[in-house]
Amino acid sequence: MEKKIRDRLEEIRGMLQADGGDLEVVSIEDKNVRLRLRGACGGCPHASITIKQGIERDLRETIDENITVERVE
Repeated sequence: MEKKIRDRLEEIRGMLQADGGDLEVVSIEDKNVRLRLRGACGGCPHASITIKQGIERDLRETIDENITVERVE
């Protein structure tokens, strides 16, 4: 499961990097993913939307519906 999540996050990273942002995987424990947003995404007022409605939704749709993503500062 962790490999699938990491592989998908690498694909998502490319999209974020195209907009001047990035993400760092802090930890993956079972289906709980902790991320740190960097660059333009780190200070974006819409970062929580990016995490929940973007990254979390994508992981739930492509890997497992029970995945949760948390933003770490």
